[in-house]
Amino acid sequence: MEKLIIEVRINEYAPRTHNANVPFSPAEICEDALQCWRAGASIIHYHARDPKTGAPSAQPGIYADTARRIKDKSDLIVVPTLGAWTLPSPEARMSHIIEMAKDPTTKPDFAPIDMATSNVDVYDASARRFLTDDVVYMNTTRTLQYFARTIREAGVRPLVALWNVSGIRLTSAFAEAGLFETPIYAEIVLTEGGLLAGHPGTVRGLESIVDFMPAIPHYEWSVMSVGGNLFPLVGAAIERGGHIAIGLGDYPYPEFGTPRNAELVERVALMARQVGREVATPTEARRILGLS
Repeated sequence: MEKLIIEVRINEYAPRTHNANVPFSPAEICEDALQCWRAGASIIHYHARDPKTGAPSAQPGIYADTARRIKDKSDLIVVPTLGAWTLPSPEARMSHIIEMAKDPTTKPDFAPIDMATSNVDVYDASARRFLTDDVVYMNTTRTLQYFARTIREAGVRPLVALWNVSGIRLTSAFAEAGLFETPIYAEIVLTEGGLLAGHPGTVRGLESIVDFMPAIPHYEWSVMSVGGNLFPLVGAAIERGGHIAIGLGDYPYPEFGTPRNAELVERVALMARQVGREVATPTEARRILGLS
């Protein structure tokens, strides 16, 4: 079995309401990333945030500054997000990746593509009502093809995010059409906390996607739980040969007080080693994922 790759989803759009350790500024993200690296992480995924307020930012300079700091001090695999669907066009969502790829000191290793259009309204189960009812995460097939081609032309590898089984089928078609090269790094997106767009963050939710993964040629997969505690699934993912994508960006982990991202990495690494699966270094993760 391949060594375990640990990816840290370091901040996403998470506030500091429930955990003050969510990093916002490039300096904070870099320092957090270095702690995660020392704990056993090999991939860092981040969102640009306003350094003072933590508001989502689309500024290429913030994305580039963050990547430069991380790459200057570590050999971590760097994965900035694509711009949010709220930006005016696919080109705007891609612009920071193109700019970053022009400079070796800021060039990303991967850029993520969500292989789905989804309803991302949040349901409040205690109140038995939806908090919103018209929010759509729009990714048309035309847009996804544009992302795949543009990412490849920039010399960056796409990372595919799978919200459901149809995303697996679409990824397979993209690979067949020559839009994705192999091996494909695919992330399984499970959702909790009232977000109903993905499969539930349970072993059954995970298995219902993993059972269809062989439809994708030459793939490696990891799992995340947006809005929920991933640790009940870590053992199942490790046993099935998958990798782990975890972080305060997805869930604040109040079960452990107010942990830092590095503490989550340490827990995952310990669980893996306890069952005899070693943790991959960034160099080993690059080999597993086919990065030069």
